[in-house]
Amino acid sequence: MKNFFSSVMTLVFAIAAISCGGNTNNDSRTPQQLSGAGATFPLPFYNVIFEEFAKINGDAVAYGGIGSGGGVRNLRDKIVDFAGSDAYLTDKEMSDMKSVIHIPTCMGAVVLAYNIDGVKELVLSGDVIADIFAGNIKMWNDERLMALNPGATLPAEPIIPVFRSDGSGTTFVFTDYLAKVSPQWKEKYGAGKSVNFPSGQAAKGNPGVASVIKQTKNSIGYVGSEYAFAQKIAYAKIKNQRGEIVEPTPTSISAAASGEIPTDTRCSITNSDATGAYPISTFTWMIIYKEQNYSDRSKEQAIATIELLEYLLSDEAQSITSEVHYAPLPAKAKELSMANLKGVTYNGVAIIQ
Repeated sequence: MKNFFSSVMTLVFAIAAISCGGNTNNDSRTPQQLSGAGATFPLPFYNVIFEEFAKINGDAVAYGGIGSGGGVRNLRDKIVDFAGSDAYLTDKEMSDMKSVIHIPTCMGAVVLAYNIDGVKELVLSGDVIADIFAGNIKMWNDERLMALNPGATLPAEPIIPVFRSDGSGTTFVFTDYLAKVSPQWKEKYGAGKSVNFPSGQAAKGNPGVASVIKQTKNSIGYVGSEYAFAQKIAYAKIKNQRGEIVEPTPTSISAAASGEIPTDTRCSITNSDATGAYPISTFTWMIIYKEQNYSDRSKEQAIATIELLEYLLSDEAQSITSEVHYAPLPAKAKELSMANLKGVTYNGVAIIQ
């Protein structure tokens, strides 16, 4: 597996020119260079996908992992072909932009990574996590943590929470979960891409949070699961809504999406009540404009954008998810996404014929 963390910017150059995906009538078009920006959460998956897409389709994809908030701003300013976001846009955010669609690309888990000497396994519950990040539980040997971990030797040391400094979809997913499991958290801090955490250390991006945790004894923070796996950082099992103690796996992440998915795919799947569900699971999306003729973009560029999304929804691309510690989309999400892509136009004419 390649080193996914050498940069938060992926630039993959085309080496072939073969059509993929639906009928977009691209047989004679020239290879394109696409640009996107946003979430760092799916970056390890995107690194692989963009390289494979270049081999198959002949198009290059440059993606800047600047956080979901930054990606959405770039799309709003019409300087990228797509934004990556772990947080779907609110109705208010959508009203401030021309019509956009959300295409889920994979599922993943936000894990609680920690650095405690001698503690190889840790169990947490939602209320305890909320109280740690709210500053109500300050010591690792707090009685509530000891009750969840009777076999562990937790130190009499202060807990150092680590959180994101940038506008982050990962933060949205994490705080969305906390707001569901803790009334106090919901009232005082709420859910959002940026939250005023009362104490701890801030770091930029999932790689930054993972790095701080790895270097800081007695720390704990929230990161996309692949970042904990790649840096060999321990992460907690979490008690779900059914009282099951669950670790993040493709199976437990997929279980969280077993409920209804709306037509526009904008939904939260945190704190799922499904059997075996990992409670901090999420979709991650690429967001594009429904009308693709903007900022002097060519029709060929629009076609390449749609073909990238079609490839991401393909069985081939989805089979890669579990190789990099994500989970494939459920069939319903793929079905809805393909239907939504058929509504994307260039000069008012559907791109997929």
